[in-house]
Amino acid sequence: MPEVQSTLWTEIAAVRRDGWHRVLNGGEDALDWRLRLIDSATSSIDLETFLWKPDASGARVLQHLLAAADRGVRVRILLDDSFTMHEDLALHAIDEHPRIEYRIYNPFARRHDNAVLRQLLNLGEFGRVNRRLHNKTLIVDGRAAITGGRNIADEYFGLDPAFNFRDMDLLFAGAPVADATRHFDRFWNSRWAVPVEEFIAAPRDGKDLGAMRAWLDAGTDTVPAEPPAARRMAWLAAAREGIAGEARFVADAPAPDAGSPAAAGNAALLAQQLLALLDDAREDVVLVSAYLVPTPELEAAIARATGRGVRVRILTNSLRSNNHLAADSAYRRHLHALLGSGVELHEMHALALDRDRYMRTPVEGKRIGLHAKLMLVDRDISYVGSCNLDPRSLRLNTETGLVVRGAALNGALRELLASDFDARNAWAVSVAPDGAPQWRAQGEVRGAPPADSPVQRLEDWFLGVLPIESQL
Repeated sequence: MPEVQSTLWTEIAAVRRDGWHRVLNGGEDALDWRLRLIDSATSSIDLETFLWKPDASGARVLQHLLAAADRGVRVRILLDDSFTMHEDLALHAIDEHPRIEYRIYNPFARRHDNAVLRQLLNLGEFGRVNRRLHNKTLIVDGRAAITGGRNIADEYFGLDPAFNFRDMDLLFAGAPVADATRHFDRFWNSRWAVPVEEFIAAPRDGKDLGAMRAWLDAGTDTVPAEPPAARRMAWLAAAREGIAGEARFVADAPAPDAGSPAAAGNAALLAQQLLALLDDAREDVVLVSAYLVPTPELEAAIARATGRGVRVRILTNSLRSNNHLAADSAYRRHLHALLGSGVELHEMHALALDRDRYMRTPVEGKRIGLHAKLMLVDRDISYVGSCNLDPRSLRLNTETGLVVRGAALNGALRELLASDFDARNAWAVSVAPDGAPQWRAQGEVRGAPPADSPVQRLEDWFLGVLPIESQL
């Protein structure tokens, strides 16, 4: 769709005509900008995400989307079906709004509120339902957008009382927004995107749109709306201070035929582009991935890079900070190859001393995990998006992100990541004199991955012997 002309967008364009970027590093800032972006919409909102919880942050996003729809904005929501258990009636209620269209990506035909039973009931279609949408993009009026690693739930915005993620997004304006819109349209119009009303029956117990509004209004975590004048000033400041760079929106393609398991794979376009960036590296690469389970292609590309003298540093989760134990188990099988190739490997400390940067204080009793996905190549290329460095992201799911050429953004991201690699916040993994891996952080040296308990170690070992790496 063409760019929308409004007073706000015209003012922003007068301040900044080139493409610009704002790093959304902290969780609450990332949530505030999502709400500000939604509240600025005058014509259209396109939102795609993998996970959306009905918690405090999820409810706030929904409230703002409903308010936008109430004032005449067309809202399109595309949600993956992986975590919609117990939510069918809520999805149908939201879809009742005349200005909101709600579609589910690759829905499970046999629906059940128990996640395990849902998977078992759909085993006959495993080739189809195994392909998931992991995209995370919010686009408003064709003028500005957000993409990155965050789903919509409290733990991605630093608001969970027990466990939060260190994540990363980019707010951006300029030419890549049009590419993001075309990407969204491509998925929206694919056979994978199924309107809610086609597979979820209308609610029969009063859980309609009115009940949904009442539930939202009764929420205890109500926050006053940002005044229009303050919103305008925030936008103008963001445009003035925005980081320049030549950007392109990158994404996988939806499968050509949602009904054919044989055709269910995506084109893996994004994975190919990331590998190409790695092969072009001349001096230095920084990789940040919540889940690190290198495919043979990725492992070979990393070895080629270190073999030609490129410094490769990687930050991923530790056993204690990882919210997917099976992913950690598979990652452990690659430790020797990664360390042997010369990679400088770091794992996030679940009790990072600076974790208050990413979650609401006080932090006592709270743990942190890594969820960001970045690639920094030399001093001028940056990727921020949804793609982990594992088989599921690189081969099975669809992913999105932004590749930006420019020293300013690359430098800003390196500065923000420096503390994450520091011994205050991450375990440095290296090879001990006896040839075994060792972990160093905060003055400690350990000969085994730091774990919560012997039971967690046993679970980690057991999952590591299962033949499931290709699905992680």
